[in-house]
Amino acid sequence: MKSNKMDAVGKMLIGKKLTIAFAESATAGRLSAEFSMIDHAGEFLKGGIACYDAQLKQDLLQVDHTLIKTYTPESMEVTRAISLGLSRLIPADIHIGITGLTAPGGSETEEKPVGTVFIYATSKGGLAFSERLNFTGEREEIVSATVEACADLLINYLSAID
Repeated sequence: MKSNKMDAVGKMLIGKKLTIAFAESATAGRLSAEFSMIDHAGEFLKGGIACYDAQLKQDLLQVDHTLIKTYTPESMEVTRAISLGLSRLIPADIHIGITGLTAPGGSETEEKPVGTVFIYATSKGGLAFSERLNFTGEREEIVSATVEACADLLINYLSAID
């Protein structure tokens, strides 16, 4: 369900003539879908890739296997790598990668429990923002909270640039 925050991000992207693309693991395409519901989405949304499986991260987004092995598929290091890999596949001004643990059965630990999410955004090849977030609740609540948090991060980032 599209929020006012999403509409605000869409208007800001259009106003600044910027485009965006997503590589989504934990959210599995939800961000791309939510952004597609914004009026005039075709002016800023380039597309997205749902890369839930670690092998897809390696094969499609060229994430080094040792990076996944060392840090786990749900880590800031891998999230950065999927964002950079995405930038080689989809031309856009902003590339956002998301990984995380929305349900038991991944790489959760006491230090990285279910509800831990990583967001990494690049703009023109450099870091735009990155954030490690922790949410509680069921899978749907964690994914929805991640979408809202990403909108907040984008609003803050876009407000700070010309």
